[in-house]
Amino acid sequence: MSGRVTKAVIPAAGLGTRFLPATKATPKEMLPVVDKPAIQYVVEEAVRAGLDDVLMVTGRNKAPLEDHFDRHYELEDKLEADEGKQHLLDRVREPTELATIHYVRQKDPRGLGHAVLCAAQHVGEEPFAVLLGDDLIDERDELLTRMIDVRQRHGGCVIALMQVPKDQIALYGCAAVEPTDDPDVLRVTGMVEKPAVDKAPSDYAMIGRYVLSPAIFDVLRDTPPGRGGEIQLTDAIQALTDRPGDGGPVHGVVFRGRRYDTGDKLDYLRSIVQLAADRADLGPAFRAWLAEYAATRLPEGDPTEPLSP
Repeated sequence: MSGRVTKAVIPAAGLGTRFLPATKATPKEMLPVVDKPAIQYVVEEAVRAGLDDVLMVTGRNKAPLEDHFDRHYELEDKLEADEGKQHLLDRVREPTELATIHYVRQKDPRGLGHAVLCAAQHVGEEPFAVLLGDDLIDERDELLTRMIDVRQRHGGCVIALMQVPKDQIALYGCAAVEPTDDPDVLRVTGMVEKPAVDKAPSDYAMIGRYVLSPAIFDVLRDTPPGRGGEIQLTDAIQALTDRPGDGGPVHGVVFRGRRYDTGDKLDYLRSIVQLAADRADLGPAFRAWLAEYAATRLPEGDPTEPLSP
């Protein structure tokens, strides 16, 4: 199919209210996941998939995010002058060299669909990827590359799907699907945003990766506010499920790899532990400490009680 995917859009205008007060003055995208801000993992994923033209849709108080991907000459000069700090200098320069990053502001908080619509001028008439910052995909698992391949074969739009326990489907957008010849590629026939368990059409949840046709922009312009009074990207993609050749069809790629959800406090903590435990430099000592901690921590009772010796 025509239309090579070269651009990535990363919505980053949210207020991060789940992490207050930490996000009062720090963008949630800049919260550290081990030793890198969450947003850097997302940009690195886009680059691994060949998308080095990145547009971030930001809002007020997001200057630290932009600064992270910019040069810091004073710090670099200081590190360069110390022969023992070359490894730190490399780490500081790394995010500045990842991609060509552009920024546009979402002036009004009108939902994910509106944030994507803010990218219309930059994207133009090309297919493009959307990566949400709350979902981190392990670098050992290819998801976005697979989605781009499916888009090349089938055209239209491609969304990432993950099977979840039925009682958790209300936390996600949910897709109604039909099988294709590829067991990990499904035809999407409908979408519901956070359905009640008894109303969910499947156990396939949508996670934060999309490869979209530029036709989505015209649909978004005509999409009225939906759930929560916001313009929902799900509603716009739903409108394309029955429009093959005009932005559709819509396919889903089933992801069975490692995903780290940083969208709430508990999942954020789990993500840090999982990623740190897998690190070659930190993992051995960290896993040993975790095992010791788990063995000595009281399973029940007052969490403020001192640990056993």
